[in-house]
Amino acid sequence: MVGLIVAITGGSGVIYGVKLIESLKSLNLETHLIISEWGEKTIKIETHIDIEYIKNLVTQYYDNKNMAAPVSSGSFKTKGMVIIPCSMKTLASIANGLDDSLISRAASVCIKEGRKLVVVPRETPLSKIHLENMVKLSELGITILPAMPGFYFHPNTIDDLLSHIVGKVLDQFDIDNNMFKRWGSKNKT
Repeated sequence: MVGLIVAITGGSGVIYGVKLIESLKSLNLETHLIISEWGEKTIKIETHIDIEYIKNLVTQYYDNKNMAAPVSSGSFKTKGMVIIPCSMKTLASIANGLDDSLISRAASVCIKEGRKLVVVPRETPLSKIHLENMVKLSELGITILPAMPGFYFHPNTIDDLLSHIVGKVLDQFDIDNNMFKRWGSKNKT
């Protein structure tokens, strides 16, 4: 399988990104990681997880300022990209084609190459500007997958809620997983 790019930005909910990285590692999938400056700061604020632990879970880590990284080029083949969580700043940068960081450049490459791009926005409430940027991306075929876990499966823990969203992200890339109980099933699939 061609690798998947994962970006973690400074939106609250960085644990979703960490959980996705851990899941991809457990599935032995090639993963290319970019963490924004505020993503790193938010990891330190919201978790007790060491950044080096996260970096050691992936195939390759790139500095968000390294605009010459392989993921900045369309000739570098990937399955696509997920930004989890996606800050409104990053969302705006992508929606307006700024390519002002490696994260927004890699997202732009996915758009121009017709590769899957999943954005997991984490903000509330949403302003009209946020919504307009999401509509702009959606009209380009980008999947907007808000971090809004379902409750139909009767989650018991925060990890259950995280797994639901991570499972939905993996589904977008046709990656088989049993992260959550699917509608109509008695057990996790």
